[in-house]
Amino acid sequence: RDTSVTGVQTCALPILGDVLSFIEKAEQSVDEDDAKRIEQKLRKNQFTLDDFLEQLKRIRKMGPLTSLLGMMPGLAGHQLSKMNVDEKELDRVEAIVLSMTPYERRHPELIKGSRRLRIAKGSGTTVQQVNQLVKQFEQMRKLMKGIQQGKMPDLGQMMRQR
Repeated sequence: RDTSVTGVQTCALPILGDVLSFIEKAEQSVDEDDAKRIEQKLRKNQFTLDDFLEQLKRIRKMGPLTSLLGMMPGLAGHQLSKMNVDEKELDRVEAIVLSMTPYERRHPELIKGSRRLRIAKGSGTTVQQVNQLVKQFEQMRKLMKGIQQGKMPDLGQMMRQR
């Protein structure tokens, strides 16, 4: 009797089940046309804060972020599920983006001093939190542009800039 196969199967089934659950949730929240549209925007470096907000809302509809992270396969998913994800932080991000004008969401590089103060007051956050969101969004855009040009991002440098 070979128990190693059984052991592997029983060990792999929960992981596979989590991955399948994650894929199923993702398929329910994203339709193919939207996915293609977002992919094209990312490729052309035209991803806006409106697109970001749309994706954030889509992810939140899938369930608590901690449980979604726990569905990631392997040890990383197990470790990510133990992270303390503050769902209120996502509320803050959403409030900041919604406090911007549609033009500012399309052109975050134009958000300077007085606009940042207005956005902070409108979202009930600080100017520093608005600065952080705008900076992280711009870093993500740079990262996507670099990947499009075939450059591997220096993640260490990006983490130091935070």
